[in-house]
Amino acid sequence: MENLEDILSGRSTARADSKPIFFNLEKDVDRDTLSSFFSESKIQHVVDEYREQQLELFQVNNPTLVYSPDFTDQFQAYWKQFNGSVAFRHGVWVFFPWISTLVHILNEEDFFRVRTARNRYLVNEEEQKAFYDATIGIGGLSVGNSVALSLVLQGGARKLRLADHDNLALSNLNRIRAGVEFLGLPKVLMAARQIYSLNPYSEIEIFPEGITPDNIGSFCDGLDVLVDEIDTIGIKLLLREEARKRKLPIVMGADNGDNAIIDIERHDFDPQTPFFHGMIGEPTYEELIKLDKFGIGRVITQMLGPENITIRMQESLLAMGKTIVSWPQLGDAALLNGIGVAYCIRKITTHQSLEKERALLSLDDKLDAEFHTPEQEKKRRDASGEFKKMLGL
Repeated sequence: MENLEDILSGRSTARADSKPIFFNLEKDVDRDTLSSFFSESKIQHVVDEYREQQLELFQVNNPTLVYSPDFTDQFQAYWKQFNGSVAFRHGVWVFFPWISTLVHILNEEDFFRVRTARNRYLVNEEEQKAFYDATIGIGGLSVGNSVALSLVLQGGARKLRLADHDNLALSNLNRIRAGVEFLGLPKVLMAARQIYSLNPYSEIEIFPEGITPDNIGSFCDGLDVLVDEIDTIGIKLLLREEARKRKLPIVMGADNGDNAIIDIERHDFDPQTPFFHGMIGEPTYEELIKLDKFGIGRVITQMLGPENITIRMQESLLAMGKTIVSWPQLGDAALLNGIGVAYCIRKITTHQSLEKERALLSLDDKLDAEFHTPEQEKKRRDASGEFKKMLGL
């Protein structure tokens, strides 16, 4: 009998595909392929809630009938066209290799209509289509993971480009919505799997090496909005140079304790928009890539504005390399950033009014009962002044 340690070791190196496979069972070749999947035990679970999806579609298409006494009879008459031995051939069957699961769903148009039905009229039909058809690039999949999932939950961004060079680590799980089953998986594949589970019709291009000077052009080409959530300051600068050339809007969300700072750069409106709102001057790429962790922290503080950094965040930045490894991040701030950035993207892609530069999303401001007391306001001013002195700002 094979040694258990060898079995576990071998299985731990195996990695399933991270892209769904579609089957149209009206086609002989697809029926044959799907049969072979079953014979090879690739499929362990089958989810067939197709009738329920058709019921929802019928409701969405016939809202005036929903509360009528004969609604059930009307739906039964509609369902007869699918009922019996041919029902399994309608719609689309999707196989998710990483969970060995086959799911029966509506075709893309009907799937989209039902999935976004509860968005109406908060998002009108024209806006929803523009949002869905947008191509969004997300660099960095810590906060960027929350951005991606917020976009897809709202029915936006069918086409996504995802870039990150890291694998998911245990210390990431305080802020990334993922389970331990994803540990060790590249963040781009983890995010892709999560997105496909929400919308199997998504078109996702991954950049597992992250954004580099060599691939930055191909990453940015053809985007509607660029999301910057990467840690490398030098690449942040290069992204803005690419955005200026392509007249691309950039949205960036930054953690700040329990709060979020959302930065918006409308290079689509004005190609001369200052990078980082002019907060860090005009450093070169060569200067920025030489910075160590502490130099990066100093530049990020400049970028965000020392006056905006919470006291506990200031204390944390000064404790790096002493009592903590890196600057801290909280899950609520990552989710708040994801929501804020996704909101901005929806407004940009649907040509609606939006703040031009920066917004502070502060839970402390709205929910801390002592936040606006004279004592706390003075404490924040004094701490900010000391913090700037210590950083030489």
